[in-house]
Amino acid sequence: MLIDSTLVLSDKQAITASCASEHIIDQGSAGDACMHAVVVAQAAEEFVGVSELKVSLQTSDQADFEVCQELASVSFGEADLKGKQTLLKMVLPLGAKRYIRGYYHVTGTATAGKVSLFVTDCSDM
Repeated sequence: MLIDSTLVLSDKQAITASCASEHIIDQGSAGDACMHAVVVAQAAEEFVGVSELKVSLQTSDQADFEVCQELASVSFGEADLKGKQTLLKMVLPLGAKRYIRGYYHVTGTATAGKVSLFVTDCSDM
């Protein structure tokens, strides 16, 4: 699997509270790179103190995401967040606007946990 740095939303981003991904994808500058793409989320570090982590893909016409919509979301329970592992592989949903980001909703009092989230052209699904 090849990873283009312009399609990385989070690179081992520490998630200790609900937050947006460190980076956004601008499909205006990414061209057709997001067409027929696969979204991958990986736990880069075991989560501690999290009873649930919801990973959402959001899209917007504006880079500030003041107005955005959720393309897709998947929730993971405490048992799913043990150790380093791939959490999610899915085809990027249709309906994405110019900008795409990840958003992490944390339930619990997180003291550790890191996520990598990126879009790639293929994955061994």
